[in-house]
Amino acid sequence: MSEFVLIFRRDYQTKEIQPNAEQMQEHLKHWADWFAGLAASDKLTRPVQRIDQQGRISGRYNSVQTGPYTERKDSVGGLVFIQATDYDQAVEIAKTCPVLELDGSVEIRMGL
Repeated sequence: MSEFVLIFRRDYQTKEIQPNAEQMQEHLKHWADWFAGLAASDKLTRPVQRIDQQGRISGRYNSVQTGPYTERKDSVGGLVFIQATDYDQAVEIAKTCPVLELDGSVEIRMGL
């Protein structure tokens, strides 16, 4: 097994494409279910890392700054460390990520 980092990006700024409160509640449930499924299948290698609106990783790493380094509409919303047998399996896991429901993307990188 190898460790991979899944980095979640989407446009959080364009008001017209943001989900309403009801849609967001449903979307957050999909995230909770997705994370629970990863944990149940022993795919999570570290706790989930969320990034706040100031670009800081939440939790114990709240002093780490992530940017912004370039002007982009999409922003990093969080990341998760997973284990997979290979890159192809990491891609299959990424394809099920809830960020894709809101036209976001998942960047996959090898872990440390």
